[in-house]
Amino acid sequence: MADLVLREDGDHIARLVLNSPGNYNALSVEMIAALTDELERIGGDDHIRVVVIAATGKAFCAGHDLKQMQVLRGDGDEGRAAFPELFDSCARMMQMIPALPQPVIAEVQGVATAAGCQLVASCDMAVASDSARFGVNGVNIGLFCSTPMVALTRAIPPKAAFEMLVTGEFIDAARALELGLVNRIATPEALTDTTMQLAATIAAKLPAAIRLGKRAFHDQLRLGLADAYASAGEAMCRNILLPDTAEGMAAFLEKRRPAWT
Repeated sequence: MADLVLREDGDHIARLVLNSPGNYNALSVEMIAALTDELERIGGDDHIRVVVIAATGKAFCAGHDLKQMQVLRGDGDEGRAAFPELFDSCARMMQMIPALPQPVIAEVQGVATAAGCQLVASCDMAVASDSARFGVNGVNIGLFCSTPMVALTRAIPPKAAFEMLVTGEFIDAARALELGLVNRIATPEALTDTTMQLAATIAAKLPAAIRLGKRAFHDQLRLGLADAYASAGEAMCRNILLPDTAEGMAAFLEKRRPAWT
């Protein structure tokens, strides 16, 4: 059986490719486990500065594997034990993405539905093909996308998220860009180059500053205004006291490139 997640490393960028096109890269138990394993490895890899999550086939990710879920429903308890474990493991994997020290970019070449849309929303940034579509359409089969809702409502305005959740309607890439679900749009032919150029731009920055900054970004989002400023101020102090930051500031003033270690 082919690897469910392919990993390609180069120039301090780890590219994770969902590789189950036969079921539209659905988040099966096995796919969630494979992604979790790779994210755990990357989190401890100081060589990696940026992560890209991409996919093979027509779809980016079709959400949870409905065929597998129907099998779980056939258990003696109708899935009462299996379903919480499935959703908990998916939630843990999604939360690993903002918790990673490296920025994570979704490269969305096709449709991203339900938990697949959740995966996009969980990433720090996203680049989409102009033919990509996004939806939290579980309501169309009677299953409200409650767990995808958590990431979606933190990525786009609540009223727009609620409309997607209760109508099950899809939005196109242009609307996703307008709402802030994606950062950039490219033609299908230019999608990977556009994504990797963004990743390379970030990878060229001081790694310690990016790691510290990502943590500070997510920390302050959870706080009230005064506490957010206090938290961000502490992060700025830690950052400015780094020797490489002192070198970066000196290099700027002296109009030269920083000699970072």
